[in-house]
Amino acid sequence: NWISDLENGKSKPRLLPRFHSLSLIYDCDINEILAAFGLNIADLGSERGHMSLPNTHLSGLPRAQSDSRVMAAPQLPLKLPLQQTNLVHRMFQGLGEMPFFLLQQAGPQEVLYGYVGTDDYTLDPIIRPGAFVQIDPEQNKVIRGMWPSEHERPVYFVELRDNRYAVCWCELEGNYLLLVPSPKSPVPIRHLRYPQDADIVGRVVGFAHLIAPLHSKTVAAPSAGSGIPQP
Repeated sequence: NWISDLENGKSKPRLLPRFHSLSLIYDCDINEILAAFGLNIADLGSERGHMSLPNTHLSGLPRAQSDSRVMAAPQLPLKLPLQQTNLVHRMFQGLGEMPFFLLQQAGPQEVLYGYVGTDDYTLDPIIRPGAFVQIDPEQNKVIRGMWPSEHERPVYFVELRDNRYAVCWCELEGNYLLLVPSPKSPVPIRHLRYPQDADIVGRVVGFAHLIAPLHSKTVAAPSAGSGIPQP
């Protein structure tokens, strides 16, 4: 059938080039052309919500607000600065719109996304290198207090000078902002003049990272009599 032909590359949708031409002629986004024919991309998320899917699955497109824009970049940059912590929209600067595989559940004024560099072990193992974090820029003041556990302590995304960033706990001591690492991190506490040498972008309200390495060999479980290895 035609779906199999599409999946196997034997045929291509004939109308897509025409939609592209219409968007150029009328100087509008191709999603607006699709919407004129009753195909609203922004409704995909809500329409999927009406389907009962019992199994965990990958979502082809993120849920998006009606005014959000999503694009599938034809060619992503091959040399992203993955070693350093950064804001996601700056990492993909020049692509026009955010790549579709990044979450876009709110407008750019309501939420930001950051990437924890592969060399940034400040909050490891709580937030590991390579994680993506969701940032609320409205929560950009250090909250003082005692926290029941390290998992409840507020985490902040901090902009340093020279376009450097850090994901860490924060404390204020006079005119200094302390960037506090996790107890198991090899990174020392950093003392920065505040606000001269640092700005708090916002509070980290969510994050996603791998909990096991990809493509790793399967490790057999220990036998019943072998005991549990000590850390």
